[in-house]
Amino acid sequence: MADWLKKGADVEVRAEADRKVRDVVEATLADIEARGDAAVRDLSIRFDGWDREDYRLSEAEIQACIDTLSPQDVKDIEFAQAQVRRFAEVQRAALQDVEVETLPGVILGHRNIPVNAAGCYVPGGKYPLLASAHMSVITAKVAGVPRVVTCAPPFEGKPAAAIVAAQAMAGADAIYALGGIQAIGAMALGTASIDPVDMLVGPGNAFVAEAKRQLFGRVGIDLFAGPTETMVIADDSVDGEICATDLLGQAEHGPDSPAILITNSEKLARETMREVERLLDILPTAAIARQAWDKYGEVIVCADEAEMLEVANFYANEHVQVMTRDPDYFLKNMTNYGALFLGPRTNVAYGDKVIGTNHTLPTRKAARYTGGLWVGKFIKTCTYQKVLTDEATTLVGEYCSRLCALEGFAGHGEQANIRVRRYGGRNVPYAGAAEPSERTRVDA
Repeated sequence: MADWLKKGADVEVRAEADRKVRDVVEATLADIEARGDAAVRDLSIRFDGWDREDYRLSEAEIQACIDTLSPQDVKDIEFAQAQVRRFAEVQRAALQDVEVETLPGVILGHRNIPVNAAGCYVPGGKYPLLASAHMSVITAKVAGVPRVVTCAPPFEGKPAAAIVAAQAMAGADAIYALGGIQAIGAMALGTASIDPVDMLVGPGNAFVAEAKRQLFGRVGIDLFAGPTETMVIADDSVDGEICATDLLGQAEHGPDSPAILITNSEKLARETMREVERLLDILPTAAIARQAWDKYGEVIVCADEAEMLEVANFYANEHVQVMTRDPDYFLKNMTNYGALFLGPRTNVAYGDKVIGTNHTLPTRKAARYTGGLWVGKFIKTCTYQKVLTDEATTLVGEYCSRLCALEGFAGHGEQANIRVRRYGGRNVPYAGAAEPSERTRVDA
């Protein structure tokens, strides 16, 4: 039986916070839809202290942002983007169009078609998270999206130079210095100055995530995202310092970011808790990480690896760092996770920033039914069919006619019947069902 040495806030606390966010977002999106650019501007002034006639950055402004970076900064961004692009290209190559003749004269197929326009949100309120530009813009471009629009909030009263540079280097077609609900609403709903997109992607705070949730259906989204989550699964092959470091490395995202340790060693669990306290005394971002750990941190001691696996699958966390003697046990058996980080030599920060896998991942147990952002999220797999011969349409039409009659759909049935009459020379009563022929009756 698993033992919780430390538990996080209960569901009711989180649900009350969610309700407050939901109400604010609903009213804000309605305002954007009604007033367009005027509402977007008012919201930008109110929440970001940022006022412009046009929030789209000019080529000169974009170049000025790039010019503020050192050559080393540019090289580092180029390296990260090359890794993201390389892995995305492998994923794209795995998506193949197909066409097959399933019956003589019957051709079925599908095509993988990118959406026409994507809106990529890059968060930058607390920290200028330029990595989100790589993860969204490059992935969309590799998928073949013709128009990629990207928004990021201003940072300290001006466009976030590193984010803008990353957006441009990733291949964005339009870059807006705009954040929060107003950015999400403008991209999805459209305004006089911003053409609407077909799909929204990218992480963000609770208000951004809720805006995407409420807009889902009017546009596509990558996934329903909540606060960043991290889970460390460890045994006594590692020590408390590395476990604590990996927990706090994600807790610093925000005061509502869960950080969970699952272990089969009570000694490691208690050592990790001590190390968390020690590191919080020296971590520069401890003011945020402390709130997350105190409110949402959890430490769970299990009997063995099988119970660790069971608990981990129940939580279905976004990031799962596995540091055990046999991390591949979890790779082979774990089914609910956003991304796995296997062994002590890798970590979530690698995935967040540079290694090539995407960092936009499912949270709040959404990993039970979806993976993270990848090229396939920008692609519609659309089917088609051809019937090339009279014999084929007559054969399929007979079956279709009778199945429609079984359901009581006379109009559907007539779509089949008219073809059985015209191409098969059969006399089928209007709104009736085709009699079985020699090829389709039970004893055929």
